[in-house]
Amino acid sequence: MKSKSQPSMINLKLMFLSFFFLLVLYVILRSNSSFQPIGRSSYPSFLSICNKIPPSLATSLVHYATSNITPQQDLQEVSRTLRVLEKKSPCNFLVFGLGFDSLMWASLNHRGRTVFLEDNKNWTKMVKKQVPSLEIYDVSYNTDIKQADELLYAGKSEECKDVVDPRSSKCPLAIKNFPRIVYETEWDVIMVDAPVGSYNKGPGRMNTIYTVGLLAKNKEDGETDVFVHDIERKVEDTFSRAFLCDAYIIEEAGRLRHFNIPSHRTIASSRTPFCP
Repeated sequence: MKSKSQPSMINLKLMFLSFFFLLVLYVILRSNSSFQPIGRSSYPSFLSICNKIPPSLATSLVHYATSNITPQQDLQEVSRTLRVLEKKSPCNFLVFGLGFDSLMWASLNHRGRTVFLEDNKNWTKMVKKQVPSLEIYDVSYNTDIKQADELLYAGKSEECKDVVDPRSSKCPLAIKNFPRIVYETEWDVIMVDAPVGSYNKGPGRMNTIYTVGLLAKNKEDGETDVFVHDIERKVEDTFSRAFLCDAYIIEEAGRLRHFNIPSHRTIASSRTPFCP
């Protein structure tokens, strides 16, 4: 079994590295596309600019080329988020969870702001030591995945249908103890890939998904692209449909579901339902 799986893992890594290299090349070309040589005298400086790889992208290439692991999401899943980042970056990108793909997300949002929220402090320390450039905040959750059914029922109450700042919400699913930056930033893209919520262990993503829905709907203007990973699991599937809304689903790829959520504050009718 080992002899068969080893080549498979190597091939997977080679595929990912090839894919990631092409992404990096694309980002570099796009970021330099605004530079146009005006005359002969500007030609040398133009060349020197184009030949430089941005530090964040160079770090990513080295990191993944020398690593024995590959990111949690497969190529088709990563491609869906990349497509959105191509249109929106540089942007504000909020990611729930630190993983082997964190440096990749920060790099693909080149020149934007990518923020990671992680509840495992030991893991955070280790990642910060390896990649100090990442912007990471420690968070905590006070739920248990075994409360999922109870919380889903509570989410049907009227107070949970009010689109407000999570900090002033009366809904028991609203998380109010995140760092201020989470509530005070207009997020363009949000990835929900944490906290832990498998095998009946961990806090689960019930409250996280609900709170993300509030952040997106209470945004001052525009739309928020939200990605929820692990939708093959009951909590991720049920809660994302209930609180991010079926009507806002754009597509699914593998274990990833993509929502495009408009601001409810800019919709003309004040009677806009929580889910249309």
